[in-house]
This record gives sequence, C-alpha cells and structure tokens, in this order.
Amino acid sequence: MAALSFLLHTTDPHSAARAGTITTDHGQIQTPIFMPVGTVGSVKALSQQQLKSEVDPHIILGNTYHLYLRPGMDTMEAAGGLHRFMNWDRPILTDSGGYQVFSLAGTRKITEEGVTFRSHIDGSKHLFSPERVMDIERSIGADIMMAFDECPPAQSEYKYALNSMNLTHRWLDRCVERFSSTPDKYGHTQNLFPIVQGAVYHDLRKASCEYIASKGATGNAIGGLSVGEPEPVMYEIAALCCAHLPKDKPRYLMGVGTPWNILENIALGVDMFDCVMPTRNGRNAMLFTTKGVINIDNKKWERDFSPIDDGLDCETSNYYSKAYLRHLFKSKEYLSLTIASVQNLAFYLWLVREARKHILAGDFKSWKDEMVPVLKTRL
Repeated sequence: MAALSFLLHTTDPHSAARAGTITTDHGQIQTPIFMPVGTVGSVKALSQQQLKSEVDPHIILGNTYHLYLRPGMDTMEAAGGLHRFMNWDRPILTDSGGYQVFSLAGTRKITEEGVTFRSHIDGSKHLFSPERVMDIERSIGADIMMAFDECPPAQSEYKYALNSMNLTHRWLDRCVERFSSTPDKYGHTQNLFPIVQGAVYHDLRKASCEYIASKGATGNAIGGLSVGEPEPVMYEIAALCCAHLPKDKPRYLMGVGTPWNILENIALGVDMFDCVMPTRNGRNAMLFTTKGVINIDNKKWERDFSPIDDGLDCETSNYYSKAYLRHLFKSKEYLSLTIASVQNLAFYLWLVREARKHILAGDFKSWKDEMVPVLKTRL
C-alpha cells in the first residue's frame, strides 16, 4: 500500500490559502479540512451512520491516551485496529496523547525517558515514552499518527520553551526510529506527522519548523497554539510556521478552533484542523450557524419555529425548529445533544468546503473578510 500523498491544486492569489487533496489508503481528503474529534472511537452524541449521512467528514480523530486506557490495546488488536473496532472505513488520525498528558499537570512527571502519569479513570500509574506511544499508535492503526511531544503552557518562559522544544525534537528522533523499525499491522500504510513546538517565540518556532521539515515526513503539524495565547499571537505564530514548513506537504494546526479562527488560519496556509468545540459547545446549547452564533437556551427562541439553519444542506438542520430544540434542552432530553452536535459539525464541514470552493475560484480572501463578521455575530 502507498504512503500518504498530497497534491496541491492551487493557492489563493490574495492570501496563502491552499486547496489540495490528501490521499491515504482509506480514501481521499479534500483540503482545507476540519476533522471531527472522536476521542474514544466515537464522535460524541453521533452514531457513525449519522456522522456519514449528516456531516460527511473525510477524516476523524481518535486519541492515543484515552484508547490506551480504555478499551486497551489487547482489545484493539483483537478487533483488528480502530477502523474495524468502530466500523469506520474512512481515514483516521490519532493524537499521540501529548496534549492530554499536558492537561494532567498535577499528576504527571516529565523526564528524558518520557512522561509518567496517573490514569484519570482509576489512578493507576503509566509511562508514555516515544517508543511506547509509537507502539500504541501502531496498534490503533490510524492512517496518520502524531509524534509524541511536550506541549508547553502558552505563557512559558523562554528557557522552559527552549528546553521543551529540544526535548520534543529528541523524542521525535526516537519516534522516527521506532516508527521506521516497526511494520504496519493491518494491511494499510500508516504515516507519522512531527509536531512543531516553541511556544510564542519566533526564533524557537523557526528552528522547530526547520528541524521538523528535515525529517521529510509526509505531513507536519503545528502544536502548542490555542492553549491560552491571544488570537493575534496565534495567527502570528501560525503564519511564521507556514512560511517555514514545506509547501508540498499538508500542514495541520492542532486543536483550533472557532469558525473565524479556522478561516483566518486557512488564509495563512493551514490545511487541516481539529477541535472539540463544535460538539462540546453544542452539548452546552451553543450553535454555530451560517448566520452567526445562537445560544438556543435563550427565551427569544421559545416560539421561533424556523429551521435551525436553512443555510445548510443538512437534513437535521432543516427538519427541526429552533423552538423545538430549545424545548429539548430545557427538558434535558438526550436528543438535544445529538441535534446540536450534528448542526455544529455539519456547519464546520460546510465552512471548510465553502472555503475550498472560494480558493479554487480565486476569491477566498474577499469571501473570508465578509464571512468572519457574520460568523462572530451573536443572534
């Protein structure tokens, strides 16, 4: 089977936005793309059938940390990998668990060997080393595996950020060695993406981009953003990284973000995005729509019998009314979580597909500038 390939079709004449096609053994991914997060092998509140018919994502995410703890790799291998376990025949990307370890600040210890941490499930002690993470990701069998990195806090001092970046690079060397010396398990080719770090420091980010690029991976990721830094800083660092990462490889900005974050970063040259925001916010009654942001809990929607979002070609968004969805939330009905999650994910996928259309048409920049204020509107 073939390694991942990336075909760059065009770049917007008035920005760095790109339209391309990523090809994996499980299918093609049209970029720019948003990847729904399926942390434990499930996109929250949606079945796989709903995900395909209503949202139609080309790729979804799983998480190494969570899948390692439950169901565990013995079960994963017995199932034949995550694709077969969850019955998903499209591409999957797995995060290495680095961000989850970062979020366990009170229970983890970072050393040269790796990170020791305690499970959030039962308190048991575990070690994630670069080698162990590669072995786990091989067992999961995703099309794209992320290298194990340290994600430093946004406000890290320069010395900490430098040491953290260097540690991430040394861990990357070990990831590459382990990845290169172990075979694919399930008859399809896996691909390893390195992750750029360096906090908010330009010289560190440039050095990290150059180091990551030297590995010749099939794609590259930008980590350590959307962790508390101001939006202008996020854009500044993303632009710098895109300027120093290879043009002929897909660029993945991890954990970002709001709809307007996504459009602004597409304009800077980012190809791939993921974020829990659409499903998490949806479960808390916040809807992203083609006309702006809705808090469906508000009384103003009590007798609004118009469709949730008639700007989307999504059955759920047009079938249910705002008033009915508000009623479901007020009644604490589980169906409310599914409807809101479908709406938000369908909107996110609509947004990146519209962006692609305008990149191919050559008018992305003007369209983006018109869309961002609309997306930020509180209805």
